[in-house]
Amino acid sequence: SSPVDSGSESDDSDSSSDLIGPPVPPQLARLAIEERDSVAGPPIAPQYGNPQCDTDEDEDDEDDEDDEDDEDDNPVKRIPDSHEITLIHSKRTVSALGLDPSGARLVTGGYDYEVKLWDFAGMDASLQAFRSLQPCECHQIKSLQYSATGDVILCVAGSAQAKVLDRDGFQVMECVKGDQYIVDQAKTKGHTAMLNSGVWHPKIKEEFATCSNDGTVRTWDMNNEKKHKEVFKPRSAQGNRAVPTTCVYSRDGKFIAAACQDGSIQIWDRTLNVHTKFHNRQAHVPGSDTSCLSFSYDGNTLASRGGDDTIKTWDLRNFGKPLNVASGLPNIFPMTDCCFSPDDKLLVTGTSVKRGQGNGKLLFFERETFHQLYQIEVTDASVIRCLWHPKLNQIMVGTGNGLAKVYYHPVKSQRGAKLCVVKTKRKWKQSQTVTQDYIIT
Repeated sequence: SSPVDSGSESDDSDSSSDLIGPPVPPQLARLAIEERDSVAGPPIAPQYGNPQCDTDEDEDDEDDEDDEDDEDDNPVKRIPDSHEITLIHSKRTVSALGLDPSGARLVTGGYDYEVKLWDFAGMDASLQAFRSLQPCECHQIKSLQYSATGDVILCVAGSAQAKVLDRDGFQVMECVKGDQYIVDQAKTKGHTAMLNSGVWHPKIKEEFATCSNDGTVRTWDMNNEKKHKEVFKPRSAQGNRAVPTTCVYSRDGKFIAAACQDGSIQIWDRTLNVHTKFHNRQAHVPGSDTSCLSFSYDGNTLASRGGDDTIKTWDLRNFGKPLNVASGLPNIFPMTDCCFSPDDKLLVTGTSVKRGQGNGKLLFFERETFHQLYQIEVTDASVIRCLWHPKLNQIMVGTGNGLAKVYYHPVKSQRGAKLCVVKTKRKWKQSQTVTQDYIIT
């Protein structure tokens, strides 16, 4: 080794604090400790500081543990509603909400034909959307949903053709329109009447399903816009056409469920599209629009939000009668949501109100007992869309007076609305107007 290295080694051996070089053999280390103890006298009992303080700290720790236990027992404590932000979509009803899987972007759509895109990370406290567009001309937006990978958005409006938009709102694909003069709907290539709802497949990222007033539920492949993939035709008890008002995939993607205007809920196995796997003819009142179906995270329970002012849960293994029913929940919109909390303990839905007749509420029911545990008075209009994002642990709500509200908790929630609240409003707009003034002079 060079002389410089040897010098540095001798310095290190002098300064015992730097641990460089081979370790001390264990026998020598033990001898050194015994010698030190014999010089210093008997060892002192390890009372670090005041023993009283120690017991206090222990008690504090126990209290913290008790609090955590309480939270485990009481699901209401986990509802993130201590803070809220309000995003103003327009003056008219917000009828569609979608959040991408990472929770970075929110998309809202309404009865004003507008779709607005919001980026939580890029938004400041003025809470402005970064893009606004009308993808479906003069059709009300029925449903917006990000795909499982979050790179495209399924946009379902009141037309017969669903569209797929990219993350910036540009059209990627448009489903083909069917021939309305063909009687057998399975023979046409696409829907021939107004769409009611649409959802992405949870596992296959290119596949989605739509349901329409033409009495069919169709699945589509994003790479083939010329023709649908499969057709499911719900039938009434008499064998006539039943109009599906909403459709949903099961969590594993094996089943497709649809609720129809004759009050039935019908579920097909993906491999057999002729006969239903499960069906219940009297699920809800005939002639009412069941507005939402939602599968629990464990996949065994299906929740349905009826146009007959009820919410029901069903067990797929015993589909004949509902597990639980809650009634007296007004519902005047054909897209009122219900959803499960990320821990699967709660079921959430909104209630509708007529103008000037009180406040729309967000209600939380315990899934097992159906006791109403909690409610949030949102605004003086109907609560339509609700979405509890499992990754962010934030609740998004769309209302009848054009607002999209985000409820969050500073500790229990991640990212999302917390990112944009802390940013101050940018002041570049003023300077921009000044420069324009100079140009005018």
